[in-house]
Amino acid sequence: MAFPRKLLNDTEEVVLDLNPHWWFMAKPTAALAVALIVGLLSLVLGFPGFVQLVAGLVILAGLAYWAARYMDWRTTNFVVTSDRLIYRHGVFTKKGIEIPLERVNNVMFSQTLFERGLGAGDLVIESAGESGRQAFSDVRKPTAVQNEIYRQIEANENRKFDRIGSPAGGGGVSKADELAKLDDLRTRGVLSEDEFAAEKRRLLDS
Repeated sequence: MAFPRKLLNDTEEVVLDLNPHWWFMAKPTAALAVALIVGLLSLVLGFPGFVQLVAGLVILAGLAYWAARYMDWRTTNFVVTSDRLIYRHGVFTKKGIEIPLERVNNVMFSQTLFERGLGAGDLVIESAGESGRQAFSDVRKPTAVQNEIYRQIEANENRKFDRIGSPAGGGGVSKADELAKLDDLRTRGVLSEDEFAAEKRRLLDS
């Protein structure tokens, strides 16, 4: 199920909208397969009626488990937009996490050898604020997602820096003038202390 576009901000764009990797469905699929095999064997081998009844109940339980897991898969979204990271899940009730890109400090991934073969893995995102450290499992191509998050962070910072603007006359602006503008934005609460420090570093390193 795609992330609802009505929940986006006016100028926000969806860059990635991912359901969990198909490995998320491995356990319920295996359980359902075993239940079906047991049920077929009970019929083919002519087991007593109560055994076939139990086998039928096992198949129903396997189907219910698979269907519940599938609905969970369909309604779980890991979304990267031009402004934030969003994680939403839940069939009847929704729960989620939103992390503004400017608050992301670090993005780490981990993959076992088996997961590398599947193209799956885990992401850990460290951010400023209450959320702190969040782990997300069964992410598709986690290295590519990590790289895309960093690209969007950089693009977001560039847009924010561009909003500082340049003089209408098109003349050059010194670093001292730009620092003064950044300090004014911090004073007015447009930029946080961390954002001010990041922009100041970018300016001085340029």
